[in-house]
Formats: sequence, C-alpha cells, structure tokens
Amino acid sequence: MLACGGLTLCAAAIAQPPQPAAAAVVPGHALEFPGDYGSHPQFGIEWWYVTGWLVTGEQQRLGFQVTFFRTRQPVADANPSAFAPTQLLIAHCAISDPARGHLWQDQRIRRAGLGLAEAGIGDTRVRVDDWLLERRDSVYQVQIAAEDFALNLSLEVTQPVLLNGVAGYSQKGPSPQAASYYYSQPHLRVSGSIARATRRDTVSGEAWLDHEWSSQSLDSQADGWDWIGLNLDDGGAVMAFRIRGHQGQSYWAGGTLRDASGNVQSFGPDDVGFTPVRRWRSPRTGISYPVSWRLRLGARQFAIEPLLDDQENDARFSSGALYWEGAVSALEAAHAVGSGYLELTGYDRPLSLR
Repeated sequence: MLACGGLTLCAAAIAQPPQPAAAAVVPGHALEFPGDYGSHPQFGIEWWYVTGWLVTGEQQRLGFQVTFFRTRQPVADANPSAFAPTQLLIAHCAISDPARGHLWQDQRIRRAGLGLAEAGIGDTRVRVDDWLLERRDSVYQVQIAAEDFALNLSLEVTQPVLLNGVAGYSQKGPSPQAASYYYSQPHLRVSGSIARATRRDTVSGEAWLDHEWSSQSLDSQADGWDWIGLNLDDGGAVMAFRIRGHQGQSYWAGGTLRDASGNVQSFGPDDVGFTPVRRWRSPRTGISYPVSWRLRLGARQFAIEPLLDDQENDARFSSGALYWEGAVSALEAAHAVGSGYLELTGYDRPLSLR
C-alpha cells in the first residue's frame, strides 16, 4: 500500500543542532524475515496496512481496513526528555458497510513510548492505546475498539511473502531515491468477530497485508497515487499503483502479479495502466473520486468496481489527509475473478509525505 501521510510536527522555535539523516532505500538490499516484519525506526515513514472482505453469518459482505503508520521526527532526536516525540504513531480503521451507505471509521495519533504506543523491532507488533496489530507465528491478530465499532480478527498466513518491485525495492519515480522497501502478504484467511453499534457478528473472509517503509517515497513532481491490491479467486494476487503528476497524468507506475502456479512477474511504468471509468463526488467534501476503473497489468485487463461508492476516509484529525479507500471487486472478460482494496489519494490537493 502507498499510505496517506501529510503529518506536520510544529517544533518549538528554538535552535536545534543538526540531526542525523533518515536511512535511505537502496537497490540490491535483501529483505530478511522475521526481522523485516518489524519496525525500522531509522527510516522516515513506515506503515502496516491490512484490508479485506468479510462475510457475516447472514451472508452480508463487508470490507475492512486497519492501518498503522510510524513517522520519524528527527527534530526531536536531540531532546533527552521521555516526552520528546521522536516517533509518532498514527492508526486508521474503517468498515465498508453497504447497508449503512458510508464508512464506519476512526483514527488515533500518539507519540511512541510512555506505555501508550509502540512499533516493535524484530517482528510485527504495532500498538496505539488498545488498538493492536501483532504477528504470532503464522497468524496476525487485529484488535480494534473504536468509538462505535470494533474488530477482533485472526489473519492466518496461507502463502509466502510477495516481494514487490525488484526483490522488495519498489521505485516510485524516475529517481532511484524515490523508493521504498515493500512486501505484501496476500490471501490471509480471516476469522473472528466485528461489532457495529449494538450489533455483533461472527465473520470469515480473506485479507491482504502490506508493509512498506521509506524515507522518500514521493518526489516533487508527484501529487498523489492510485493503488490496488487484489486477491484473485484462483489463488493469484495483483498489486498495482500509479503515481500522478501535477496535471493528473500518469507520472510513474509499477505492479506485481503472482499467478495461480506461484510464478511472479514485476511490471514497470509501461506495463501498468489505470483508466478511470466513473466518478463519484463526496457530499461532505465536494471531492470527485474515480471509483470505477479499467486496470491493465501486462497482458491482463481488469474491470474494477466498488462495493459502495461512498468509501471516503477523513483522516484530517491524524494524518491531515482526505482520501478514498475501499473494497472493490475485479472482473476479467466480464467474469468475476477476485476482490480487494483500492486507495485514491491527492484528489483534493497534492499529498505531502513527510
């Protein structure tokens, strides 16, 4: 996932000594597990992004999204206080519910430490208050108690890690410095429960996890991105993104396809195409989002349709961003072939990742 940043820390107006630069993403670096499941605090920004489709006992289909962000704040490095916000943690969560017609959503932001928030090193354990994403052996646990909904889910790994880009080095622009380390875990088997207001449901389904970290994933010519992750019904997986330039044009793109036999292909800018088909305008913000698409990935063509149009996520309280992020289905040659999540950023104003 290319996740939504834009958080600006207002520092006190006092002189600070020069701070060490954040670590750089470089090609040729081999990802290693389980260590790279964990946090990389020397990098500027990092996120763990879980999305999926659920079905209740009454066969209602829902989408869900849980994202934890870690951002490094080097302006605070020289401050010895335990209260210095050297790392900030942000969490977003949402349920896509067609019966409601718009998202159940919530968000939190905390400084790391003080027993309130953490992003563990060595394996996945990310927590903001009582919101938690943790990997235990081959199962991820998600626990979210939001204001008017809750998620308590187990996500069982069924496939190997999918390395995106070139062995996990994912370029986001013409400059090699505009890049991230990036892997996905498709086809996670979901079980557990959700609550919405006073209603509680046992659910099952399938999910996708992205983990990505970088210090410069967008360059100055980029305004935002379109990203999609799809679990295909035959066991395959699709990740694709495009970076948009200042005029809305495709500035850069990339993708990964793992087929039903486990063969992996990586795609560059010439092999990936996002073509908008239909737009939806938010009644709250007035932003117009393209919610229906044609996606080209190499020789394959997918039609992308949303579970519901209104999946706008308002994260201005935490990350400062307004964006569309929601459950979608995929068709190929007019046949349903999979489901996943689509993220659309930078449609109200250029997105800032810092």
